Amino acid sequence: MLSPKSSRRLGQDWQTTGAAGSLQNLKKFNNQDFSLLRASCLSQGLLFEDATFPAHVSSIGPNLLPEDKLWRIQWKRPTELQRNPQLIMDGVSRFDIMQGEIGNCWMLAALGSLTLQKRFLENVLPKDQGFQDDYAGIFHFRFWHFGDWVDVVIDDRLPLLNGRYLSVHPRTSNEFWPSLLEKAYAKLWGSYQNLHGGYISNALVDFTGGVQVQFSLKDPPSDLQKILKAADRSQCLMGCSTSGQLRNIELRNGIVQGHAYTVTGATKIRYKNGWVYIIRIWNPWGHGEWKGPWSDESPEWDHVEPKYKEALYREKNDGEFWMSCENFQEHFSWLYICNSTPTFLDFGDQNRTTWTVDRHISQQSPALTAGRNNYSPAGTLLRKSRYFFKVTDYDPKTYNVVISLIQKHAANTLDAQKLKTGFLIFRENSKVLKQDFALARDVTNYFILSPGTYAVIPVASEDQEFEFLLRIFLKNQDYNGEPDFPLSPVLPQDELRLNQDSLYKTIFLRYANQGSTIDASQLQQLLNEEVLQDEMASLGGRFSFDSCRGILALMDLNSNGRLTLQEFGSLWRHLAKYTDIFKREDRNHSGFLDVSELKSAILTAGLTINEHLLRLIALRYGDATRRIGFSDFACCMLRLETMTYAFQNLAEGGPQLSMTAVEWLTLVMYS
Repeated sequence: MLSPKSSRRLGQDWQTTGAAGSLQNLKKFNNQDFSLLRASCLSQGLLFEDATFPAHVSSIGPNLLPEDKLWRIQWKRPTELQRNPQLIMDGVSRFDIMQGEIGNCWMLAALGSLTLQKRFLENVLPKDQGFQDDYAGIFHFRFWHFGDWVDVVIDDRLPLLNGRYLSVHPRTSNEFWPSLLEKAYAKLWGSYQNLHGGYISNALVDFTGGVQVQFSLKDPPSDLQKILKAADRSQCLMGCSTSGQLRNIELRNGIVQGHAYTVTGATKIRYKNGWVYIIRIWNPWGHGEWKGPWSDESPEWDHVEPKYKEALYREKNDGEFWMSCENFQEHFSWLYICNSTPTFLDFGDQNRTTWTVDRHISQQSPALTAGRNNYSPAGTLLRKSRYFFKVTDYDPKTYNVVISLIQKHAANTLDAQKLKTGFLIFRENSKVLKQDFALARDVTNYFILSPGTYAVIPVASEDQEFEFLLRIFLKNQDYNGEPDFPLSPVLPQDELRLNQDSLYKTIFLRYANQGSTIDASQLQQLLNEEVLQDEMASLGGRFSFDSCRGILALMDLNSNGRLTLQEFGSLWRHLAKYTDIFKREDRNHSGFLDVSELKSAILTAGLTINEHLLRLIALRYGDATRRIGFSDFACCMLRLETMTYAFQNLAEGGPQLSMTAVEWLTLVMYS
């Protein structure tokens, strides 16, 4: 039995520390070392063949296909299928994915969500591999596996049946990251067959190491819209699913029964004389869309202001569509939300919050019969392991505790979810306050608990032992005077990394290729991959090479055409400020600032500007409608702030720009 002092509390960086099983110290699945195996193959001039997951029907599974089809499967490498195979082309996108013969929409829906959050994607998909340099037929991917990050090595032989991909196939014929990642995930779970039918909630956790909560859309919480807004704002991974005994049957309205989808966006939009909350959803088939209100070509879009429609509306048969929140609740059964910590519960009038987590891995003794309304403190229950936690922060309107119990599966199988497990929550008087049970691998729920000391007891409905990972997430208010606009208090690799000086050094060294400086080309790649993570921010366009040369010229104090780490640190802090300003002023989440929003943003930055210069900036940096996306906004603000500072130093002026200053700024800003 554990005492409160024996709990291990972990802060926001618990997944990125150097402990065994962390991202910095991965566990090697099947004891295979990617670097050593690749080096060995290169030295011998061989292509890697994985004996632990061979090109054989055993890796497919005995029951996925009829026996005659199983033995007709061929295994081919991408280099045999395409002249110029690529791991990634033009970045990673959900639109790269098209589901194959295997019924693993649950995994692909989670993968589609993963592509939207680059901070998680870079954990799963390492960059040190490809088909050009050091190609040896070997690749590796990382997954969170029962509390540990593991590195899974595969060869690149892919299964084909009658010349067609058995597994996920890329929309672009020579891009192979989806097929190879799926193969690594199949290896983790023992076979492709084990991916045929599953739970999107499990895949979300395996791709992030985070905590997920499922919300029933047939009996939704009263604050569902607030949860969705908080989830979208804090860049959570989201998915949803439909019910139906007949799986993969497309209804006349375009929705598929018994199918998993990705939630790719949620926003409030002005419609006629009011506001409508709409949700964007993607089908991992890569086609097949909702045909009702707010779908492609629906008349609702004719009543939306052009600038909002331009930002949100895409008429393509790519499997992605919008629908109203009401229709979403009517036609879908479950919503799944996942993040490193439960940021989707951070809403309402509250100070900035952080979450801490206690983790316990253990094996429970044979369980009592679960599901009763009352439990005696005597006998079996008291002999079970109890895990204590203390609640200090409390607001009766906000959730402050999340408990997640994950039962460990048998080796390389999904059999864990066949055992009904759950947990009981006690207070000091030993009375059961809360209980939650489910026939699932992951039983997670959220609570509002008043201050005090509590105990959690994991239990199962059958008289057998089970191994589990218990995580207790506790909310803590942060009263250090931080700004009151929404921020996401999750892992250091989250959006907030722009505000964390310690991380910019890691990012700089990654793109400097271990050198001491970066040039304009490296800066362009860095800004597009690390700063334009948010889809709304990227709507305004990417950083061009010319704009990066301009940024470099402004920040390059040594005038050598390159940025040092110190100079890049200064740029990073500027970008952090501009990111916060842009997101606050972009109130409709369109990814653009109009002229009035641009003026407000400049004033927020502490500068004063007249209407003449404002119009010129909108002409110089805006699009045809004078809207400015984030990349142009950042370039504009850097130049405006730098030149204002330079003029004030020369003219010994104050923060208010004189007419002479405006004329001078007009010259340098419009040139």
